[in-house]
Amino acid sequence: MDSSASSDIQFARRGAAGIVTLDRPAALNAITHDMVRALRRQLDAWAHDGAVTRVVATAAGGRAFSAGGDIRALYDLGQAGRHAEALTFFREEYMLNAAIKRYRKPYISLIDGIVMGGGFGISVHGSHRVAGDRFQFAMPEVGIGFFPDVGATWVLPRLPGEIGTRCALTGERMKTADGVGAGIATHHVRSERFPDLLDALCGNVSVDALLAAFAEPVSEGTVMARRGTIDTLFAGDRVENILAALDVAGDDWARATAATIRKKSPTSLKLALAQVRRGADWSFEDCMRAEFRIVSRIVHGHDFYEGVRAAIVEKDNAPQWRPASLAEVDAADVERHFAPLANELRLS
Repeated sequence: MDSSASSDIQFARRGAAGIVTLDRPAALNAITHDMVRALRRQLDAWAHDGAVTRVVATAAGGRAFSAGGDIRALYDLGQAGRHAEALTFFREEYMLNAAIKRYRKPYISLIDGIVMGGGFGISVHGSHRVAGDRFQFAMPEVGIGFFPDVGATWVLPRLPGEIGTRCALTGERMKTADGVGAGIATHHVRSERFPDLLDALCGNVSVDALLAAFAEPVSEGTVMARRGTIDTLFAGDRVENILAALDVAGDDWARATAATIRKKSPTSLKLALAQVRRGADWSFEDCMRAEFRIVSRIVHGHDFYEGVRAAIVEKDNAPQWRPASLAEVDAADVERHFAPLANELRLS
């Protein structure tokens, strides 16, 4: 076994497999800039290594595959006026997401725990995503004044019906059955079998054949069971219309869902819905380019820093969004986030 390691991410070659282990368990394996760079270098090396026929991404700690990017570090950079450094992180992270999507060898993520944000970005674009029993997926960015990125503009509109719209606007979690049912995960394997699956993936047996042998069916999840209702209520092209539809529906689920959405950043909600609607017709490259345009404006704005302050820094859970209501979010300001940049994201 060949191996290398840094403090937060480890790499090893076991048989035919290149093994990636996210190793920041105390931080729920949040993705740092150094981890992004290290993973990109290693993937490029394995791409040209004939002894490596597949890459397997795993995580230490048991609670999370990765709960996202290192939001606190990005908050600190912005507060210090070091916006260019923050944007370098996002540029390189998005380029890594694209490299994983284009990877010519099987890229298998073993996800047994929380997967959000940046963790979603380094798993969902791979060829195979295996959900364990503790799998929990969410894109909760609108709750901290951010937006669903790392390729969510491409992925969420391609989930069944309006499931992706619900993900973007509520940030609520989906467990194993819904993850597989919606296509976020490609397979379900029992958590207790993950070590055996990892061992098997280090051989030269076909990845598809191995996963078919290990995978087990899932029952219908609670989100997918409500698919018809979600498709109807989340079909609007304005956040206000979706909230109105939920209010009219009037049952306990609709009321709770509307209340959840109303707690989020109004600007982030408008951006997220625009992403999902536009991304449905865009290429992957166009989606990633749009996300870099959006984040290039977000880092100079108000709500991201206020959202992180409220959720992570001071933890009062009382963000003061600006603007404070959906009605105050100017359509021209939403469009400004999608406008071209002088220095666009380049993925080639």
